[in-house]
Amino acid sequence: MAALLKFLKPQTVPAAVVRFGHWLAYLLVRVLISIIQALSIETCLTFSRGLACLFYDLLPLRRKIVDANLEAAFPEKTLVERQRQARRMWEHLFLMICEIAHAPRKIHETNWQHYVSRTPRHREMVQALLMPRPKVIVTAHFGNFEVGGYLTGLLGFTAHTVARTLDNPFLDAYLTRFRESQGQFMLPKAGSAPQADAVLNSGGILVLLGDQHAGDKGCWIEFMGRPASCHKALALFTLLNSAPMLVMAVRRTGKPLHFELAMIDYVDPQIPAPHLADVTALTQWYNASLEQAIRQSPDQYWWVHNRWREHPKKRREKARNARQVAAPADIEEHRPAA
Repeated sequence: MAALLKFLKPQTVPAAVVRFGHWLAYLLVRVLISIIQALSIETCLTFSRGLACLFYDLLPLRRKIVDANLEAAFPEKTLVERQRQARRMWEHLFLMICEIAHAPRKIHETNWQHYVSRTPRHREMVQALLMPRPKVIVTAHFGNFEVGGYLTGLLGFTAHTVARTLDNPFLDAYLTRFRESQGQFMLPKAGSAPQADAVLNSGGILVLLGDQHAGDKGCWIEFMGRPASCHKALALFTLLNSAPMLVMAVRRTGKPLHFELAMIDYVDPQIPAPHLADVTALTQWYNASLEQAIRQSPDQYWWVHNRWREHPKKRREKARNARQVAAPADIEEHRPAA
């Protein structure tokens, strides 16, 4: 019902009806989560594989976008290989939901080491997070980033994460309870700049997703071989606050609910480097770091995103060329007969 209401004009739908639709959607999600929690995580993996085939082959949800993104990112792969990759991505998305449902019941302070493996840069990551300075963590729609926030708090690092508020207030409150259950704090994406500045001014940790489309006025860089628009705020938070930037990800290491909390790369504004020259250079740097991690585990990235758009200059150039081609035809059409 909530999805149906989007297609209706807001002024024609009473607020009570909209709220009731949101409540029904919330109730359905809670029932689904209860069923998932009653199943073993291995059974959830089996169902995730079946749903992946259903959503990719029989219900081609956003299939054109997924296929186009994979073709552009991996032109060297065959069509069959890319299709197999797409199914694994859908499997990852469904399994990710199951892991979010299971994590609070399975992973806690006394056994987290059984589920989280260390990486070669683990010590460096911990030292960076413990510094008495503001820190900026950049991640992406990669791996299980929701469990990543849960694990960061579980390990004792208080972080403030910027995320979009869900349209459904009941679902938003439910998801926020999970996100903040271990000490992570959520900031709304819209209008939270003063709060983000306050976090950094107090020497806190600010977490942001670095792979969201920022529109024509964003910072344009190359990501996975194509132009992509990024929000300038991520780089500005680092440069203006002299805050070290950590590019991090939580990748599944094979079995469900088993992850590595990895620092992909790290940069400190107090140590001069070419990629700290300006906003564009820093934005390109962290996107290159994210791309490196994604190419190692491409099945754990959200290829369903319409992440890449045509650069506005190229669009304007195409429009100008189209007008130039059309102009002679218009003149000829309106030329008086001899």
